Amino acid sequence: MPVHGLTPILLVLVPMWTIVTPVASHPQHSRCQLIQRTALCNDGRLSSVPVGLPDNIEELQLNYNQIETLQDSALLHYPSLNALSLACNRLVKLERNTFQDSKLLKSLNLANNDLRIGYQESSLALKKLHGLTALDLSENKLEDEMAATLLENLTSLEYLNLSGNLLQRVDEASFKDLHQLKELDLQRNIMFEIDGAFDGNSKLQRLNLAFNYLPCLTDFHMTQLVVLNASHNIIEWFISRQDLNDTFQLETLDLSNNKLLFFPFLPSHSRLRNLYLSHNVISFYEQMARNVTSPNSSTTVEFYNLKNYMENVTAQLWDDDLHGDTSSLEILDLRGNQVDYFPQGFIQKMPALSRLQMCTNCLETLNLTSEQFTGSLYELDLSNNRLKQVLADEAALTALSNLTYFNLSLNGLERLPAGLFSSLPSIRSVDLSYNNIDVCLSEEAELTTHTVSSCADWKNIASLRQLYLKGCNLKRIPDSAFTGLLLTHLELSDNPGLNAQESIQSLSRTLQHLGVGNTHMHGFDFSHLQSLKSLNISKNSLAHLPPSLLSLDLKVLDLRDNRLPTIHSAHAAALAPKLHTVFLTGNPFNCCQTEWFRIFETTKTINMFGQSEIECEDLFRTTHSVARSEFFSCDEEGGESVFWYILLLVPMCVSFLGVSLIVSLTFKPTMLQKSIKKKCLRPTSY
Repeated sequence: MPVHGLTPILLVLVPMWTIVTPVASHPQHSRCQLIQRTALCNDGRLSSVPVGLPDNIEELQLNYNQIETLQDSALLHYPSLNALSLACNRLVKLERNTFQDSKLLKSLNLANNDLRIGYQESSLALKKLHGLTALDLSENKLEDEMAATLLENLTSLEYLNLSGNLLQRVDEASFKDLHQLKELDLQRNIMFEIDGAFDGNSKLQRLNLAFNYLPCLTDFHMTQLVVLNASHNIIEWFISRQDLNDTFQLETLDLSNNKLLFFPFLPSHSRLRNLYLSHNVISFYEQMARNVTSPNSSTTVEFYNLKNYMENVTAQLWDDDLHGDTSSLEILDLRGNQVDYFPQGFIQKMPALSRLQMCTNCLETLNLTSEQFTGSLYELDLSNNRLKQVLADEAALTALSNLTYFNLSLNGLERLPAGLFSSLPSIRSVDLSYNNIDVCLSEEAELTTHTVSSCADWKNIASLRQLYLKGCNLKRIPDSAFTGLLLTHLELSDNPGLNAQESIQSLSRTLQHLGVGNTHMHGFDFSHLQSLKSLNISKNSLAHLPPSLLSLDLKVLDLRDNRLPTIHSAHAAALAPKLHTVFLTGNPFNCCQTEWFRIFETTKTINMFGQSEIECEDLFRTTHSVARSEFFSCDEEGGESVFWYILLLVPMCVSFLGVSLIVSLTFKPTMLQKSIKKKCLRPTSY
């Protein structure tokens, strides 16, 4: 029996309604909040739909309650409802006449329930919703037949969410009645086959198949689809139908985190703008074909059973035409594959390409001249490859006039085109970290662009804002290296023994982030860098905090893995009001000198990253968490524990007693004789 039926008097005495805006109704008594024509009854431990709400409400939210059955009479009083949400309840069924008077209902959310139990009766209830356009059945443990039954005759549905269920195989009968369907979410099921499942959904534009077990997508012919997400499956092949003259409307194709062996065979006519192929095993095989010498080796691949009415297809894997129409492509994400070169003309077929992400591949050479990148490219990420050199002529560099982000980190680069970066008028961020490239001296920077150089130069590049040179084995940066630059970010960490103080001073007006961690720096004066907001000085064996930091308005300070025994309380008090984040782990702090920790801890605006992992040592070299250092008794001034005094006092007392006893026995020998005679020479009975 509903709660309001059991305790009407109590509910009258303790009203729960909050009327935010006036409505034409009398005061209500329910665990709900009324906002205009929306009733919010979430998380109220309700076991049924509350009665007594205004009969003109248009939206009713009953999420996170304990409703098990939606009864026939549950919604009789709310004929104006157009949105009903019952997510995260205990629903096992909808009685068949639940929606008999809900003619205006368009959106129904039944996510995270248990409708698999009463799905047959629930389907009878759903059939009465002739105007329903959005339905969420996610997380209901539905199997193939259950879902198909629930969706029968829902001809007006435009949005359907079936994610997080137990669907294994969907076919042409699964969604046959959903002629108006525009968006379908099938992610996080256990599907391994989708044979012809969407042939009857001619208006479908957005399809999510992510996190399933699909082995391939062949004969792709959904020309009306705009977005397809098939990431996180086990797809080895993506083959679109090549014989269609219609232009595919597909704009975004996500095939990331699969097992693709080859670049997908895209439609011959398409409007594809975003192609995500990261974390596959894609490679190109033209060079392999050229090296085939065995008479039994094949340079073709045959595709069988694409469709019963289609002939078998035989294709050369390195035929560039099989890549399809990429003329509209703007974003190409190939991170985490096995690409070791680009086929001839591969980049030229992408005149609109603006972002190319090639991180973590096997590229050995980058020839900007032969690849012929266009002026539309503004982001180029080639980090974590096997690059030894970059080749480019003046025309190729001129074509990259709009490039703003250039990442060449984590390669084995030893040579670059001289004047490479000064030829990029729009460049804002350059990352050369973990290469073997030095910084050019003034005379080296005067070389022409027709030569290659083992150093890089950035003088007078007005657009450059971020420069990353971590781990380049730099020992000294010329004083004039950053002349004319307006850098806001400079990263020089992991260059042990680096001398760069004079060159950094030229950036005093603009520099906001500086990384000099693991450079063995000592005596660095930061006082000139008045714009600095973030500073990394970790791994530098610092025994005390540089005083020059106190005048800066720092927001982020990284002091990890130094040799700080403490931070002077005055320094901590000066930094505390300004800092937002501080990193302190890996220092041998003294447990009896932790006043700085209390200052930081009581300053609510500071986040001590990894606070529970900040450790200190006591007098016995035992490690403790600094947060528990108040349990140690220490002298407030010297910071020394009373244990020292105990250790000194005990042997002194023992020594004093021993000396006193010896003196007493020496000067009063008769006392010793009497004592021995009294205790050891007693007369016996025999």
